[in-house]
Amino acid sequence: MTTSSVERFHIDRLAHKGDGVAETGAGSVFIAGALPGETVTAKRAGDRAALVNIETPSKDRITPICKHAAVCGGCTLQNMAPGAYLDFKRTVVVDALKARGIETTVDQPLTCAPATRRRAVFTATRAGHKILLGYHEAKSKRLVDVEECPVLVPEIVAAMPGLRRLASEVMPRRGDLKLTVTATLEGLDVAIKGLGRSLDKHFLTLSQAAMENGYARLTADAETILELRPPYLDMGGARVSIPSGGFLQATQHAENEMAALVIEGIGPARKVADLFAGAGTFTFRLARTASVHAVESDSAALAALDAARRHAKGLKEVSSERRDLFRRPLTTKELDNFGNGYDAVVFDPPRAGALAQAEELARSSVTRIVAVSCNPATLARDLRALLDGGYTLTKVVPVDQFLFSPHIEVVALLERPS
Repeated sequence: MTTSSVERFHIDRLAHKGDGVAETGAGSVFIAGALPGETVTAKRAGDRAALVNIETPSKDRITPICKHAAVCGGCTLQNMAPGAYLDFKRTVVVDALKARGIETTVDQPLTCAPATRRRAVFTATRAGHKILLGYHEAKSKRLVDVEECPVLVPEIVAAMPGLRRLASEVMPRRGDLKLTVTATLEGLDVAIKGLGRSLDKHFLTLSQAAMENGYARLTADAETILELRPPYLDMGGARVSIPSGGFLQATQHAENEMAALVIEGIGPARKVADLFAGAGTFTFRLARTASVHAVESDSAALAALDAARRHAKGLKEVSSERRDLFRRPLTTKELDNFGNGYDAVVFDPPRAGALAQAEELARSSVTRIVAVSCNPATLARDLRALLDGGYTLTKVVPVDQFLFSPHIEVVALLERPS
């Protein structure tokens, strides 16, 4: 059994998840909330320690902008000055690349402002006679009852009291509810999970709440309760009615910045494969100048993409294919198509990355590749396969759309030398 003791530590660096790291004779100790250069006391249990007191604060320590920052597990880096914070984000990418033997220039992160994140995933739970709505504490099952969230768009923050009331009216006797809230052009899209067998008896309550709160759409356990207006998002000029809870970039600004890099990366390409295309984040922008084949495994996302395509104007040819690219990546033969293949490929996989697809691309004759990732470690692994196949990295740009968290998006541009 591990015992806890209060000890004094000097913080040497930040780990890639944002914890302060003290190097001791007995190994590394990870302390959430501590910054490099600080001397702190912390209650140690194994290789982790809970911060007790900051004896010598870092020059980069600032006051968080959110009153929940000390306990909420979402924004763990609000205590860092902007310069040090962005340097850390860039270092996460640099270190991930170095771990795969990739030495290259990494740009300073493109930034996003507070109050721009357009989706929140709240948890609602019972605490006696009270309903809590918010986020979990870091590395804990305890829920922080959130009253403010400065990273979210104001529309979602303003809706939180109504969401809490709704949760209190439909909360099951056991278990939690998940409420995914997305700000769309037509209002909020709210998706609730966890009602189970109680869904039918709450149908009227849910419908009335959707009307009273003016939600564009309300779904519960994947069943549409009421859609007053299609929950459209603008994706490069195409109006896409997003699937309930479907993937989207965290902020509109970040999506626009990444899309600009994607367009830069494909250059003069006239035939492009958009892999892990989702509902068309990059597809419609690419289709302004090139024919695009969009590949995605999620049927709801593809249906949304196809519906938007039918109404969008000014596009080149857009085709789509439902395909699990983890199990069946586009093969080298398909990519090249006997000299009539793709000029460029864009891929934006989940956190697991796309190694199988990268290995097929590495053997192809595709001229330009753009890799987009929310996980620098798996991106570096995939880039290693492409570089070993003869590609050259021309640009690596971090995009800080996960504000105040240790996570970072990255866009990498590659070319095959002629």
